[in-house]
Amino acid sequence: MKHSIISRKNLFNGRAFDVQELYVSLPDGRKRNYDLVNHRDSVTIIPVDESGKIWFVEQFRMGSESSLIELPAGVMDGNESPNTCAAREVREEIGMAAGQLINFGSIYLAPGYSNELNHIFLAKDLKLDPLQQDDDEFISTKKYSGEELTKLILAGGLRDSKSLAALYLYEQKYNQK
Repeated sequence: MKHSIISRKNLFNGRAFDVQELYVSLPDGRKRNYDLVNHRDSVTIIPVDESGKIWFVEQFRMGSESSLIELPAGVMDGNESPNTCAAREVREEIGMAAGQLINFGSIYLAPGYSNELNHIFLAKDLKLDPLQQDDDEFISTKKYSGEELTKLILAGGLRDSKSLAALYLYEQKYNQK
């Protein structure tokens, strides 16, 4: 026997996500309720410029009640593909278009309570081509070399989990000696 969802009940419908109550049958036959944040899938982009620097954004985040440094990221619109979303978000957030976008993995951001799947992209061959930022975003950009980024991470200056996971995958795929 395995986990199976018996029923779903919408508890909240919001702009960014919905909350559902799931009634689930457990492998041992017991049944219980779980809360699920039903969230559209998203992308995280690792933009690397011609000098090898990685571009980041700094913006205020309600969840941390502080400004965070993170890789450009965003949520897919409607039936938008991960690739289309990544191309749009890198232009909106850092004002650069990617000549090459490479999808190299997907991660669940908080699978204990959310179904959001985050697709990770490497953006190369960057060129200036900005799109209008979302009207509620107040973003500044930052660029870091590998050495600067390592210092930032070790000092606790990069606390965004999707950015840390994406950078780990990037390191494993592209910087193996």
